[in-house]
Amino acid sequence: MTVTAVQSNTPKIGRLVVVGLGLIGGSFAKGLRERGLCREVVGVDLDAESRRLAVQLGVVDRCESDLAAACQGAEVIQLAVPILAMEKLLAQLARLDLGNAVLTDVGSAKGNVVRAARLAFSGKAVRLVPGHPIAGSEQSGVEAANAELFRRHKVILTPCEYSDEAALALVEGLWRELGADVESMEVEHHDQVLAATSHLPHLLAFTLVDSLAKRSENLEIFRYAAGGFRDFTRIAGSDPVMWHDIFLANREAVLRTLDTFRDDLDALRDAVDAGDGHQLLGVFTRARVAREHFSKILARRAYVDAMHSTDLIFLAKPGSSLAGRIRVPGDKSISHRSIMLGSLAEGTTEVDGFLEGEDALATLQAFRDMGVVIEGPHHGRVTIHGVGLHGLKAPVGPLYMGNSGTSMRLLSGLLAAQPFDTTLTGDASLSRRPMNRVAKPLREMGAVIETGPEGRPPLTIKGGQRLTGMAYEMPMASAQVKSCLLLAGLYAAGSTSVTEPAPTRDHTERMLRGFGYPVSVEGSTASVESGHKLSATRIEVPADISSAAFFLVAASIAEGSELVLEHVGINPTRTGVIDILKLMGGDITLENQREVGGESVADIRVRAAKLKGIDIPEDLVPLAIDEFPVLFVAAACAEGRTVLRGAEELRVKESDRIQVMADGLISLGVKAEPTPDGIIIEGGAIGGGEVWAHGDHRIAMSFSVASLRASAPIRIHDCANVATSFPNFLALAAEVGINVVVEGNA
Repeated sequence: MTVTAVQSNTPKIGRLVVVGLGLIGGSFAKGLRERGLCREVVGVDLDAESRRLAVQLGVVDRCESDLAAACQGAEVIQLAVPILAMEKLLAQLARLDLGNAVLTDVGSAKGNVVRAARLAFSGKAVRLVPGHPIAGSEQSGVEAANAELFRRHKVILTPCEYSDEAALALVEGLWRELGADVESMEVEHHDQVLAATSHLPHLLAFTLVDSLAKRSENLEIFRYAAGGFRDFTRIAGSDPVMWHDIFLANREAVLRTLDTFRDDLDALRDAVDAGDGHQLLGVFTRARVAREHFSKILARRAYVDAMHSTDLIFLAKPGSSLAGRIRVPGDKSISHRSIMLGSLAEGTTEVDGFLEGEDALATLQAFRDMGVVIEGPHHGRVTIHGVGLHGLKAPVGPLYMGNSGTSMRLLSGLLAAQPFDTTLTGDASLSRRPMNRVAKPLREMGAVIETGPEGRPPLTIKGGQRLTGMAYEMPMASAQVKSCLLLAGLYAAGSTSVTEPAPTRDHTERMLRGFGYPVSVEGSTASVESGHKLSATRIEVPADISSAAFFLVAASIAEGSELVLEHVGINPTRTGVIDILKLMGGDITLENQREVGGESVADIRVRAAKLKGIDIPEDLVPLAIDEFPVLFVAAACAEGRTVLRGAEELRVKESDRIQVMADGLISLGVKAEPTPDGIIIEGGAIGGGEVWAHGDHRIAMSFSVASLRASAPIRIHDCANVATSFPNFLALAAEVGINVVVEGNA
């Protein structure tokens, strides 16, 4: 998209001088000129043809060959010359009267610029803001100048002792006017990062191509080169003079990065020589996912913001009956725990049915970051090469949990007793969720944990602490808190017991036993003792009843429906949604019941039924805590009043699920009254309209189900997280007869 300047705008600066009219300097000049942000743009270049073209193409207002004449009265001077020419240019500028002008540059190494400035301006006043736009094109020269070149590209500013606040703000503002994403970084850090991300790859590409070209079989090598080789060696077609300058200008950082890489390459060679397949597999599995993983971390805030601003909308239209047989994705809770315990087991654990959603993948990546070799996932299959209870290694940076509260809470228990420090971070949503429920009892066991404001992430866990087992009575039923403390108990001296006020899911206890670790369960108390080991096993993850719940309600409320959900986990601590629907009059039967890997599994047949409102028994609340948003939809379709109490935990999920669901139901014409620990819903007609999911996937999917009984379409805002938490929801919904699509894709 080309941005045309509004010439009536008040210019942001007076005279802009750009020294060096190549692609970068020309694009900077052209972009600011077209936007009317400078009263005058003056170009300086040694090449007469470049000066002529710059004026002809509207890149600048005028050009000068004389630096002093161009810079007279300048407010901003951008230095866009080759990196090794910077020292000479700064020396020339130091001899001029620059007044209050701000100097800035575009070089890819900043240390040499700052050193040259110190040399040139020793004892003189200067305003300098070093900068580096991460942008470019295969084309070059002023004729390739593009006013939109920097849009959505990063520009790194590296303030130094010559960068006053006003100068920094001015330069940053100009880049932002061009659509750039501006960040600040220390000079030395910038050069080290760029040495690794840009300079080293170019060095390797040049060297590899040169090495292969010198070999006797060079023709065959290049004749049979595959796509990957061509993609990598394409970099070697870059300007050799420019890269010669860059390597010399940033040689210290390049050498440090090259030495580290050489050590890694030597280790890889040793692994090949020794036939060490495990070492090779570790390198290859980590590398395979590294780009996507780090992109996730870096883009998470922008990703969330973008989704809120572009507002991914589901359009759900009134539907007919549901029919068919489907299998929903694997159980998220069991998927999380399979990775955790498989990593801490001795031997190789095979997992089938693993949920390849963002939350479970966050757990998987965390253990990769701690040195565990994990193959997959591929079509739900994961192979975990366990390292034993004491085999984890310190991660090189924070462990990123994305949006997964389960990952953060359970991992905090495991990490509290490790010999190394760790920091757990998450996305914007997770960073608002409370963590004191796990941090407080872990501290009582001897853990040292720092949290953010009000007990929220990030969590920093100090290593090397000796934990002591304890008997803990939970003030509120929570499977995550219980599991966290039991996992910490694997390392704590003596016995650790957790007593819960109401039953919660017991996947951790069951899976510990499946890995051969003794667990005692007496009434409402679960206990473990340290000193035992986990032995590798095979795990088959059943379909997730929380995911099945949307279809259980959908088939219950849509007249004439009959649907079978295959291989669903019916762990008795998870079947609250079935029990509640049956109390409401739901027609649900369990078929082909069996046990797989210590977990009860069945095919669930559900038929449409006339539902009635009920007072939901409080003992069922912990057994259906994640399913209540869609149960609220069932209540809205039922005859009479439904009352929920004792569900305070719903207010601290991905959203305040009580308030958000109440707001949405009310906007659709349903009478709903939120209470501090629940909600009162009067069943009746559901109208159409607009609702907001607030980034909560369960809210979005629940209102999708509500459309089956709506009198008009429902537009559901902010649905992006459905794709990460239940990747094939829309496809399964369409398969059985729910008419919901992404708006614009209809």
